[in-house]
Amino acid sequence: MILPDDFNLESYYYNIPEDKIAKYPTQQRSKSNLLVLEKETGNLTKSTFSDIIKYLKPDDLLILNDTRVIKARLKGIKKGTNANIEFLVLQELDSNIWRCLAKPSKRLKLGTEIDFFDKLKAEVIRKNTDGSVNIKFIIHSKQSFFEILDEIGEVPIPPYLKRPSEDIDNERYQTIYAREFGAVAAPTAGLHFDDETISRIKELGVQIQFITLHTGYGTFKPIESQDIRAHPIHSEKFHLTKETYNALTNAKAHNRRIIPIGTTSMRVIEYIFQNEDFPDLAGDCDLYIYPGFNFQISKGLLTNFHLPYSSLLVLVSAFAGKNNIQKAYKYALENNFRFFSYGDSMLII
Repeated sequence: MILPDDFNLESYYYNIPEDKIAKYPTQQRSKSNLLVLEKETGNLTKSTFSDIIKYLKPDDLLILNDTRVIKARLKGIKKGTNANIEFLVLQELDSNIWRCLAKPSKRLKLGTEIDFFDKLKAEVIRKNTDGSVNIKFIIHSKQSFFEILDEIGEVPIPPYLKRPSEDIDNERYQTIYAREFGAVAAPTAGLHFDDETISRIKELGVQIQFITLHTGYGTFKPIESQDIRAHPIHSEKFHLTKETYNALTNAKAHNRRIIPIGTTSMRVIEYIFQNEDFPDLAGDCDLYIYPGFNFQISKGLLTNFHLPYSSLLVLVSAFAGKNNIQKAYKYALENNFRFFSYGDSMLII
């Protein structure tokens, strides 16, 4: 059977030269490039992020993700052998129990104990079929787990950057409005905002509301099934306030533009409004958006440029149209835009 182009994995590939991948952030957040894509016409305009206000209207509603990236990479010592073990903390399962990736994982057996700088101890309590392990952390101070991570952990920058984390990542791989600890990957569309830009947006009369979705490591997992619809999409914890929900319903009722900032924000608001009569304002978001998806509420999207074969590239193609996205990415590559997490942004309106 021949797959329709929209569902064929190979149609979500493009060649990305290494020098187009942004290894570091721009010197100033809002001085990154902005590509504006008009959905209906396919028109493209090259701009600067600080000028995003030119493309917003006073009654727009922007939805930002206020998740905060934790310093999820931990280096410890295996008790008994003093072997070095590295963990990537992925997901909280219960109080001080986390699902983690370990390297090397073969050295870990049930009951293995690990020390972390005398601040923290851990024990392997389960080995999972997907290669991850469940770890119970034991805290030897009055500090919280997140406070200890902030002291001894490292920022889990994306693997495609092919470099260790540095001091600059502590600040710049975090939005300026991040406050809810729990993410292991940044909601990167928000990295371009600085205080001045947000102040100017508010002065225009644009409404800003927040949701929280703790971006997980699954966001980096490429689609491997030839038919993209067979991809097992990752699930991520989310919550939002009643105030934000009311702002969304009000904007929808009055046909105002609702523009999620990032694919994480889009997934949450579309997930909620798939069942508008009985909305869940907290839980696990496992919404997979691909061509043919019926968008309920999003009228625009601010996003970065995404990896080939990624579910995020599929999402933006579903929203803007695959031909528009292919054209936009070709334009961006030819006009020196920077790609991926620390790269430039695109506003789809």
